[in-house]
Amino acid sequence: MEYSDIYIKRIRSLCKQRGIAINKLATMSDVKQSTLDNIVRGLTKNPRVKTLHKIAIAFNMTLSEFLDFDELNDYSFEEDEE
Repeated sequence: MEYSDIYIKRIRSLCKQRGIAINKLATMSDVKQSTLDNIVRGLTKNPRVKTLHKIAIAFNMTLSEFLDFDELNDYSFEEDEE
């Protein structure tokens, strides 16, 4: 799994758990719809921290809470270099 796929999975999972559509998340987070679409489609591989922070706030989470999940915590950047 690529690093960017981890963010996509996290965003989609939280949206599903909370019954929020991606376009609603864009409104809630004040992130442009096109930016959020590019992230969840995998076109934006490294979203800005500011963008992730806005998304986290929309989920009523801190950035730390948003980024604290098993897939990300278990990710090894060494595998990326191979």
